[in-house]
Amino acid sequence: MHYYEVICSSCRNKFRVYEGSLRFRQLKERTDKIFRCEECYSKIRMDAIKNFFR
Repeated sequence: MHYYEVICSSCRNKFRVYEGSLRFRQLKERTDKIFRCEECYSKIRMDAIKNFFR
């Protein structure tokens, strides 16, 4: 299976983007220039949901 190693823009750790995923397609098309690992993505998403309901 093909993958790219990408650096997370939040925590600066390397993570893999596997072929067939949405992030892989975004990386190939360069529609999204900021990539975050799954852990950082879920933290940011949960913070946004919590702040939305305040």
